[in-house]
Amino acid sequence: MTRQRILFGEQLGPQFDDGDEPILLVESLAAFRKRPTHRAKAHLYLSAIRHRAAELGDRAELVRTDTFRSALTGRDLVAVDPPSYAARRLVRSVGAEVLPSRGFVTSEEQFASWVRGRDERSLVMDTFYRAVRQREGILMTRGGKPVGGRFSYDADNRQPPPKKQERLGIPDPWWPEEDEIDAGVRADLDRWEADGAVRFLGADGPRRFAATTAEARTALQHFVRDRLPVFGPWEDATLAADWTMAHSLLSVAMNLGLIDPREVVDAALAAYDRGEAPLNSVEGFVRQIVGWRDWMWHLYWHLGERYVRRNVLGARRRVPDAIWELDAAAIEANCLSSVVAGVHEHGWAHHIQRLMVLGNFALEHAWSPAETTEWFTGAFVDGTPWVMPTNVVGMSLHADGGVVATKPYASGGAYIDRMTDYCGGCRFDPKVRVGEDACPFTAGYWAFLDKHRDRFAANPRMAQPLAGLGRLKDLDQLVEQERHRTRW
Repeated sequence: MTRQRILFGEQLGPQFDDGDEPILLVESLAAFRKRPTHRAKAHLYLSAIRHRAAELGDRAELVRTDTFRSALTGRDLVAVDPPSYAARRLVRSVGAEVLPSRGFVTSEEQFASWVRGRDERSLVMDTFYRAVRQREGILMTRGGKPVGGRFSYDADNRQPPPKKQERLGIPDPWWPEEDEIDAGVRADLDRWEADGAVRFLGADGPRRFAATTAEARTALQHFVRDRLPVFGPWEDATLAADWTMAHSLLSVAMNLGLIDPREVVDAALAAYDRGEAPLNSVEGFVRQIVGWRDWMWHLYWHLGERYVRRNVLGARRRVPDAIWELDAAAIEANCLSSVVAGVHEHGWAHHIQRLMVLGNFALEHAWSPAETTEWFTGAFVDGTPWVMPTNVVGMSLHADGGVVATKPYASGGAYIDRMTDYCGGCRFDPKVRVGEDACPFTAGYWAFLDKHRDRFAANPRMAQPLAGLGRLKDLDQLVEQERHRTRW
């Protein structure tokens, strides 16, 4: 029996192929039945797998099956350790040889060394990020100091969107051109839906994300040239008519394994060295990759499979049907409606839309952490099983009690009004907390603080908000209003 290397759907780039074994690729319809999945995500995964098979030619065997297990059983396999608990159990249960994981700047062994002796409360991303910078020599001087004198330029990267502009005014991202493989994928998705074999969320097409390594590299080149120079200042800003802003959209390609994060970081560093991108933009972008992305990966394994069940705030509400169905028309608040519409169309939103609109609303309105994680994982094209738990349970919902974020990322409408153009023309007023025009974010923020004031009383980062809560003369009326709110 010939030994084959199994490549999972997140391992489709050259860094997962050592070039000396036949390759096994698997399409499993069951993967789309585990949770409601965005159709653009299903399209992207199938397109990427089929493009990889076409690139490999006779070296690749592409198996289309109902379940992964049926495709793997009885084969002599080797696998780079895959990126989920379920997949890792699977490759071990079929007797595959397992190689160390790849696709991240910090290895699992290096993270184990860094985390040794630390309790959960000391797993601080900034500390990890600094350690990675120092270990790898990224944006460091020969004297061991950070270039520019600071490890973080966050303070320079929080500008509100430009006034009286609908768009940033920079070139659009590079878009791939669909081919006959994409046409075949779309036909299969149509047939499966028509047969009732699977049900998808959102819209499909045209494909906006790379499905091959060549496409990912082209997208990276265009980002570094056209968008990285202005990425930093408006990293946290939102314009309703500009869904990409200056973001790279490369999380998708990296999570598919099409391009190695080191290659992405090296391209940004080279632009800085050439004087083509400022330090605050380059540092902010690098931090997203070698800091935040790697940290999420390692916390997924370190905190365990049951982490997604943590729920210290006791949030039990179901994710609303309008969110599950991506029905923006059923939502009145401009910010939430606009972001949901974007997810419906693209399967993507940038990090502030995820954290301060979707996540903030879920936090204030007590959505179940486990179900919210399921929704984010299925609805986003970059929503892998490893990336969403700590982002949603920890960062957005504070359901882990402060492991990922030392304070809850809750805010009222004032933040959204300052950092976006959503509030203009909205039927709710971000300055109003009680009454027909009361903003569901503003009122929801104060109701959330009131509900959990005892838990947050000992958190020094919450002292100022809790002091403001104590000065509200209409708090009882506000809390009663939010208890019965049906319009948002």
